[in-house]
Amino acid sequence: MPLERIVCTALQIVDDEGADALSMRTLAQRLGSGTATLYRHFDNRAALVAHVVDRMFGAVELNGDELLAMGWQQALRTVAHTMFEALARHRNAARLMVEEVPMGPNAMALREHCVAALLDSGFPPRLAAHAFATFSRYVLGFAIQVNGHGGGGQLDDAQLSAVFQSVDPALFPATVTVAESMPVPIEDEFSFGLELLLSGLAHLRDDA
Repeated sequence: MPLERIVCTALQIVDDEGADALSMRTLAQRLGSGTATLYRHFDNRAALVAHVVDRMFGAVELNGDELLAMGWQQALRTVAHTMFEALARHRNAARLMVEEVPMGPNAMALREHCVAALLDSGFPPRLAAHAFATFSRYVLGFAIQVNGHGGGGQLDDAQLSAVFQSVDPALFPATVTVAESMPVPIEDEFSFGLELLLSGLAHLRDDA
């Protein structure tokens, strides 16, 4: 059975039912095969999970030369938005990345390209390593939260906006002043924070 079909099916299970629902037995049932077939490809569930995670990194189809040509800020900006969209489509699977550092071939290639862009633009090695680690965690944190609100009795954005605009101005004058701009859509928060991060990294590089 092709590896691609197995990994795609595993990702579908995680998307549909959550990470905890993924097991060798469940995957074999979904594929209509036996677990022995899966163990030919993966030593254990952890190995399967690593493939599922790395498949998401494969959505970022950029080569190193293109990223270097962009300059480090545009390179990281491009990777961030592409990764954000890819991970946000698979929030359940993205949560698996919190458990361990992704080390699959796609993740390694993406890390290599980004760090190379940083080093090429004058970041010292230690700062480049910290910059990429923080950048990655930032993207992942936001992607996991997309569409993570509005359920479980929580208010949607329109309702939240109405609440912010109805608070007592004597108690919360600052909130009233900015109420028309709240809540900030998470995609806007992501872009705003990303620019702050890139700006801060530029200052650190110049000071290094």
